[in-house]
Amino acid sequence: MNITCGKYTLDLSAPVVMGVLNATPDSFSDGGSYYTAGHLDLSLALRRAGQMLGEGAAIIDVGGESTRPGATPVSEQQELDRVVPVVEAICANFGVVVSVDTSTPAVMRAAAAVGAGLINDVRALERPGALEAAAETGLPICLMHMQGQPGTMQSAPAYANVVEEVAAYLKSRVSACEAQGINRQRLILDPGFGFGKSDAHNLALLRSLSLLAPPDMPILAGLSRKSMIGRLLQREVDQRLPGSLALAMLAAQRGARILRVHDVAETVDALRLRQMVDCEV
Repeated sequence: MNITCGKYTLDLSAPVVMGVLNATPDSFSDGGSYYTAGHLDLSLALRRAGQMLGEGAAIIDVGGESTRPGATPVSEQQELDRVVPVVEAICANFGVVVSVDTSTPAVMRAAAAVGAGLINDVRALERPGALEAAAETGLPICLMHMQGQPGTMQSAPAYANVVEEVAAYLKSRVSACEAQGINRQRLILDPGFGFGKSDAHNLALLRSLSLLAPPDMPILAGLSRKSMIGRLLQREVDQRLPGSLALAMLAAQRGARILRVHDVAETVDALRLRQMVDCEV
């Protein structure tokens, strides 16, 4: 399974790693890591991108809007100012697929213009104008399920059947994309672990991950350092690496082809060992 991301072709015949790079002051886990004296420092972001690439990341995912529970919304201009320079700098300096983590049409267009190869939208192109903007870029798109909005999504998530409802929603967004002229071969699906889900919902989705997308469509799983690990195992953010690796491997076993992670080197090592075990000697 291959997917064309701008000038690169991403081979998804085996799971690959997407490294997280949040160009925000307040994102979960790495928020503010690339700021100096309150301002975005491109040199720090580039250094981290190079590190993740060296560790084996196939994709660098750049975001400019925090979508953690309770996050403060950002303006379109704020997001443009955070994201576009980082995407442009990474594309100019490294040979890697750069994903832009955005729901904002103007950011999609601007990031594509400076070299982004993938759009990763937690709102599944539901913002006004997002479908049209994504279609214009010609880039592949990851469509994620989220119940509610970031500010309140974790207050009281509820489903009659979380697996059926998430699968139905993703199917409806694929149909919306196809109606806009976006070929399904450009689409990636993400169940949205932790986005309007309880721990029980997250575990149910992980158990049934392969049921959430047809065989010809890749699944992205983002479980890295999630608060569910903290609650289930009583671990602070900086103690969640073992849990993150376990969940990443479980997702890969159940069909995920892209693992969105903070800990690139460790996840790549785990995937390599898994592949060695699965290969015939």
